[in-house]
Amino acid sequence: MSRRLPASPGYVFDWFIHSEVAGSVVLLASTIAAMLWANSPWADSYFHLNHVEIAISVGPRTLTLSLQHWVNDGLMVVFFFVVGLEIKRELLVGHLSSVRRATLPVAAAAGGMVFPAVIYVLFNAGGPGAHGWGIPMATDIAFALGILALLGRRVPIGLKVFLTALAIADDLGAVLVIALVYTAEVRWLPLAAAFICLLLLAAVIRAGLRQPLVFAVLVAAVWLTVFASGIHATVAGILMAMLVPVQPRLSPAEFFARTSEGLETLRAVELTRDSLLADGAQLDTLARLGDVVSEMRPPGLALERFLHPLQALFILPLFGFVNAGVSLGDRALETLTHPVTAGIVAGLALGKLAGVSLASWLAVLSGRAQLPDGVTWAQIFGASLLAGVGFTMSLFVGELAFEEEGLRDAAKLGILVASLAAGACGYLALRAAVASRPS
Repeated sequence: MSRRLPASPGYVFDWFIHSEVAGSVVLLASTIAAMLWANSPWADSYFHLNHVEIAISVGPRTLTLSLQHWVNDGLMVVFFFVVGLEIKRELLVGHLSSVRRATLPVAAAAGGMVFPAVIYVLFNAGGPGAHGWGIPMATDIAFALGILALLGRRVPIGLKVFLTALAIADDLGAVLVIALVYTAEVRWLPLAAAFICLLLLAAVIRAGLRQPLVFAVLVAAVWLTVFASGIHATVAGILMAMLVPVQPRLSPAEFFARTSEGLETLRAVELTRDSLLADGAQLDTLARLGDVVSEMRPPGLALERFLHPLQALFILPLFGFVNAGVSLGDRALETLTHPVTAGIVAGLALGKLAGVSLASWLAVLSGRAQLPDGVTWAQIFGASLLAGVGFTMSLFVGELAFEEEGLRDAAKLGILVASLAAGACGYLALRAAVASRPS
């Protein structure tokens, strides 16, 4: 279904919120399905499906990966590309575009990353799970906003903006952690090739070239070279997103001048439905008007709106499905008490609460930030709890951090338990905090 272009930044934000909420429902359903299948009599078929190998051949070259790896290393590039577009939009024209506006959510995000990581390390220092300290650092924006939406219009828009900006800021932090910490070995020749491919892609974008085949070849080249370099391939999505312009190519004056010229040309002739079929000049004028409208649409926002339903309703649910399934069996109690599980639960459920709340309070106390209009400290407390819902990015980092299946299972269980606890407690705390607001 097509959507009209937003008329205001508020419309953009409303669209973003509702698209995230819809995606969270599908993601939750796919996660539940994975858990049920992984703990059913047919569990072997679930794990077999994840490890089915899929090969792509181009001439003598063949790339073979399991289904799970194609999702995590391939499809998730689209997710990270959309995340990159969101980050760039917020940094340039959004709620992180000025120091005054960005101070509160960035401080909250920083506190919400440091505290969970430290708490995790306290549980796992010196143990086999020590490398997983990045797992409890990020907030799942889809689930957090989905829970927030359950409270309806009683939630002030300032709180939604705060939570969204916080999640986007710590997405940026999580991406940096993935690139800098969870890269085992860097191969410099492929990395240099990736840099060259990025420069070529930037030149093509700057030149305004509109050849889908050229873009497809360059995007594939960037992905393959980043993949071969040892840096996780999804970082390619972030890098490519940074090249996409956020502002329209035309100035408003040029847009109005060119559209007026085209409309005057069409008004000067006898324009009918039948005349368009016979008069090539009229079709050319309409095509030029279409190009003008296309050039006025901000490329970053247009791509974000186009790709968001794909990643929210297909890619993320598929990611959740192939990664969230953990077979508990008679090991449930042992896995629940594992240091990795305990560290993640404590980090997400308690570390996020302490880090986000304390950092927000210190930012406001310093005078460099202020609470959004209509937002109370009780609501910040509730949002801090919701920030502990760390599903998607936490699962992703868990897959990178651990190779041993037992540690991965402990991480998955910790993420699921922590996200459930943080989501439930955050909902109850916010429902009490907004109870006095009219619905």
